[in-house]
Amino acid sequence: MGRYLVEPFDRSDRYATERYQGAAGRNWWACDPTLHLLMRRHLGEGFAWAEPRLDRLGALMGGLVAECAEETDRHPPRLEKYDKWGRDVSQVVMPPSFQAARQALMEDNFTAPSFAEEARAHGADPAALAAAWTYLLDQADIGMGCALGTGGDMVVQLAEKHAPPDVRDRVREIFANGFYSGEAAQMFTERTGGSDLAALEAAAVPSGDSWRLSGFKWFASNANGSAFVVLARLPEGAVAPFLVLWDRRDGSRNGVRIRRLKDKLGTRSVASAEVEFTDAEAFLLAGQGSGSGLGTMMKLTNSSRLGVAMMGLGVARRALVESICYARAREAFGRPLIDQPLMRRKLAELIVEVEAAQALVFDGHAGPRLRLAPALIKLRAARLGVTAASDAIEIHGGNGYIEQWPVARLLRDAQVNPIWEGGDNILCLDVRRAMVRENAHEPFLERLEAAVDQAPPGSGDLVRERIEDLRKAITAWSSLEPSVAEARLFPLAQLMADVYAAALLLEQAGWEQRSGHGDRKALVARLYAEAHLADHGPLRGIDRPAEELEHFDDLVVGAVTL
Repeated sequence: MGRYLVEPFDRSDRYATERYQGAAGRNWWACDPTLHLLMRRHLGEGFAWAEPRLDRLGALMGGLVAECAEETDRHPPRLEKYDKWGRDVSQVVMPPSFQAARQALMEDNFTAPSFAEEARAHGADPAALAAAWTYLLDQADIGMGCALGTGGDMVVQLAEKHAPPDVRDRVREIFANGFYSGEAAQMFTERTGGSDLAALEAAAVPSGDSWRLSGFKWFASNANGSAFVVLARLPEGAVAPFLVLWDRRDGSRNGVRIRRLKDKLGTRSVASAEVEFTDAEAFLLAGQGSGSGLGTMMKLTNSSRLGVAMMGLGVARRALVESICYARAREAFGRPLIDQPLMRRKLAELIVEVEAAQALVFDGHAGPRLRLAPALIKLRAARLGVTAASDAIEIHGGNGYIEQWPVARLLRDAQVNPIWEGGDNILCLDVRRAMVRENAHEPFLERLEAAVDQAPPGSGDLVRERIEDLRKAITAWSSLEPSVAEARLFPLAQLMADVYAAALLLEQAGWEQRSGHGDRKALVARLYAEAHLADHGPLRGIDRPAEELEHFDDLVVGAVTL
């Protein structure tokens, strides 16, 4: 039992605590065959160059970063409001554990421009590697993922287009190590809410080639950053994005004050705050005197939605690994939990759902750009993070409800993902906007058909039928009375996500077979389609073959290698 005292009742190997290692301390690249398959597919000949780097990254994420995440959750950021002279400094002090993890991540940053250039030189897709980096990071700490990646791409792209040359150069300097450098923040939400732009109260007035911005933001994540995108009203009433830097052009302190840090349920490693702007120097990120930048900003928001979807996937993947680790070690009724039929059913379901979400999220990051994809992917993956974390707690039993075990934090952290970058209803409204204004469902349906065309022979009939059903559903929805049509957006979006995931799993299965890597993904695709798309009749599928039990070992070995 190592250095721990052996208690009088510890007479059974049921108390052999060393058997209960969870995900922390493992190499998360080495234990994830599904990520190996994705990287082989997306990187092609560049996989050989990328593999040792991914292996090093997997050890970092499962080791130091995971360890620091637990420490930062216990000792979160704090606010030093005033200095010794009583001056407002609004300094966010990050804990040593956060700083240690951040430094290690920046030294191995797959999102940095220099890494992307090196990857391209070796035939590897930087977008796929950046997705793998964030996928592994989000299994350790989605708060860190937010702290490093909150809107950096938005800041840089808008500043490049609209900021004065000296300000643009300053932004380039701030983000020299890539978008994921922890220097950006989006500040949209006010006390009136985050989605109702008509109620926005922050306002800006022109001042030479800059503006003076005043207002109060109620929930601003990554308040310790250096560059902020802030929504505010123009004098004529339109809403537009502005760039606000922590320091003014002349090097003096800008009119940015932090009132307090939020006492949050989870994601404690990202400093979320109430932020006040008082005549802050700001730069319009749009054409002078117009709100044209708002449309550009909303497009960039889709990138943030994919980032939040990755956070949901990361939590779900971590929950799955923790669940399998625990079920293998824990005994009940004379045998390991993982040998119990009901537990096998639950774990098989988790494996299939996580791999379906994985297919969606990686297609969003490294696949074709679809207008409908970010909303649908976030809708599915963000919610899965919550349900998977809850399942992991249940699998751990009472231990799962204790903060010394890892899964309680997973659930606390996961709950923010359906909120960040738009809740389910906002996402559904965006789906409607994309279909009505941009006819975005047509290229989406074409993508589904193209994916099913890559399926293994004889395996795509059910999904192909559901694509046609989806087309009919969209036509029927478009003829509904407006209020009814809005109410029916949620089931329509869920159907879209179901068929989307099923089609992508078939596409992966076809590639796996043709590349000589086996046929396990075809099993996952069948189980997913059976669960989400099949008509089970009055018996609800109770009488159908239990393929998930028959091939359970194949599912587990192909999902987690321990």
